[in-house]
Amino acid sequence: MVYGSLQYWPHRRASRRLPRVRSEPKLQEQTIGNLVAYKAGMTQINLIDDSESPSKQMEVSRACTVLEVPRMEAYGIRLYAIDPITHYYKASAEIHNKSVAQKLNMKKLKNDESSTGKYKQKLSEFSHVGVLLVAYPSDTSTGQHHNVRFETVAGGKTIEEQFNHAVGMLGKEVKASDVFKPGEYIDVLSVSKGKGWQGPVKRFGVAQQPRKATQKRRHVGTLGDFKMARVLFTARQAGQMGFNYRSEHNKRILKIGSKNDIAQVNKASGFINYGNVNNDYIIVDGSVPGPAKRLVRIRKSIRGRNVKGIKEPKITNIVK
Repeated sequence: MVYGSLQYWPHRRASRRLPRVRSEPKLQEQTIGNLVAYKAGMTQINLIDDSESPSKQMEVSRACTVLEVPRMEAYGIRLYAIDPITHYYKASAEIHNKSVAQKLNMKKLKNDESSTGKYKQKLSEFSHVGVLLVAYPSDTSTGQHHNVRFETVAGGKTIEEQFNHAVGMLGKEVKASDVFKPGEYIDVLSVSKGKGWQGPVKRFGVAQQPRKATQKRRHVGTLGDFKMARVLFTARQAGQMGFNYRSEHNKRILKIGSKNDIAQVNKASGFINYGNVNNDYIIVDGSVPGPAKRLVRIRKSIRGRNVKGIKEPKITNIVK
């Protein structure tokens, strides 16, 4: 957090634990835009530096974050059209998979897979296609059992490619290795650690009052001009700290592992406040916002960092 920065304003709590995605990249290949994972903890990796730094082609140690990817399935398709009045994107139709929808106790199903042919004939009426996914965290170490439903965008050069790719995903399991590649740069969206109600000294880094101050020392010296007759929104005051939406761009994927090689990443005593990784996992270079067990959203990079190509890192050792 940047103390006192107006870049993050207002300082309010996130409305839910599932991070919101306000924008997604325009994908030319047939894939999807984002997935969800759970933050397990941090570790260290030794690898060969393939950047243009002074340590090029040397073995370096990097701090990294382990994200456990739960089992996910595609249960529906959402077709969007442009509203002629507001000119915003509007959800016009949905197609669901019956078997997955029954597991989710979805009673009102307007269209099932048998209606895909009907919508395929009038794809010119729609602008883009969204894919509805569900994650099952019950087999992870988070202790959570509530299924997480979220939406992502389907990739493709044309609306026909997007629709065909989305239809092919219906009812199938989605894995991290199907969407991302080792060495790819991604965006990480999460909710930061919540610290509750805090004063201005901790919340904004305001200097403490001198020892001979007539009032309390951890208060703001002034809230504004005497003739202002009001308090500006920029005045540093006490309030909620943390538990905010945060997006970090261009985090590099160092490794994408499966259930068969979880022994390489699991520690003897497990990750602190998490436990052991039981499913597929992703190791991301650097830190990720939020505490352990926090739901993280992994999105395709929107700043074009992967245009020059993706180089898979050469890992020599994973420190336990």
